[in-house]
Amino acid sequence: MKELKKIALLGLLLVFALGCNTKNKEEHSQHEHEEGLHYTCSMDPQVKEDKPGKCPICHMELTPMKNDERMSDEISLSDQQIKLGNITTMELVASQSNPQESYTGVLTINQEQLKTIAARAMGRIEKLYFKATGDFVQKNQAVYQLYSEDIAIAKQDYLTAYKQLSMPGDFGKNAKNILASARQKLLFFGLSNAQIEAIKTQKEVSPYTTFYSSYSGTISETPVTEGNYVMEGAPVIKLANLKSLWLETQVNVNYAKNLRLGQMAQVSFVDFPNQSVNAKVTFINPEINPDSRLLLIRMEVPNPNLDLKPGMQAIARLKMNAQKGLFIPVDAVIRDENATFIWVEKSHGVFENVMVETGIESDGMIEIVSAIDSDKKVVVTGAYAINSEYKFRKGKNPMEGMKM
Repeated sequence: MKELKKIALLGLLLVFALGCNTKNKEEHSQHEHEEGLHYTCSMDPQVKEDKPGKCPICHMELTPMKNDERMSDEISLSDQQIKLGNITTMELVASQSNPQESYTGVLTINQEQLKTIAARAMGRIEKLYFKATGDFVQKNQAVYQLYSEDIAIAKQDYLTAYKQLSMPGDFGKNAKNILASARQKLLFFGLSNAQIEAIKTQKEVSPYTTFYSSYSGTISETPVTEGNYVMEGAPVIKLANLKSLWLETQVNVNYAKNLRLGQMAQVSFVDFPNQSVNAKVTFINPEINPDSRLLLIRMEVPNPNLDLKPGMQAIARLKMNAQKGLFIPVDAVIRDENATFIWVEKSHGVFENVMVETGIESDGMIEIVSAIDSDKKVVVTGAYAINSEYKFRKGKNPMEGMKM
């Protein structure tokens, strides 16, 4: 009887032990299951909890999500997520591109066609015949009148010598030499032959002299006003030849090696959308702007009918030589303050980010200079959707801590 009681007691203990072991396994299994999850809010993805509950911000029920145990630069997406994110890929193959990039600038006066009418002697501006910027001056039109004692003295010497030419002997010979010397001085002061000849008919010389334009052009600047005293060589009026204008623009540094003097560009205008002209590159700045990494170039724009005006906005389209390389859509490249990277499909539904170096960008395509595994496909649409999902799950930027 005692033996039966012992056997029954041992049986109960065995059942109890098995039950506890099963319960521990269940609890352990449940704990492992919970460890593989985290809870977040669809409205506030920055919220992450290790147990279910409500969002402390918007009070919505938290959504369970599996912890991504993959490598830190990878992310796994379901077929539904790929479809919703419009994620498509393409194989990387070398192709030939004819880069063309558009740059904006403003038309300005061609400084090489700018002429300055200067004071030929020291004196006072007695009269200006043109006073407004933008007025057009024809060649041989009167521009200004100058009161000058130096010119008056030269006129007097010329008139006196002329009157003494008829005197006999050495007086006549000396007068001839003085006349020639005075004439040369008056020519130096800018008087025309007609003005010099007119002195011979005057009873008294005038200290006032009118000066005429040697060029035709549009007044771009009038540095003086009537009554101003000027020194010899001081600018009085500046004339611009608007039949040729300049267009200056900033070009991407990646194009620097392909630019050359004499290269042609097609230029269109905001004010004349249906009009375009061919312009020639006449200047390439030897120095690249270190802040913007842009290169200044200048083009000469023909303007034979004077339709174009300085200050108009223009768009220059530069074509480069055909180049062979790896080109993908610009939207496939994600630019970060620390690096530039793309997403590639490692296997179905698994994507990884790859840091790249880019080259020429043109017509919505960008060159990939870095070496990339040709067996992998590049994400060409939906790259930003993958990037957002990565940040949502990992809570960090894919390129965090990396620098080019």
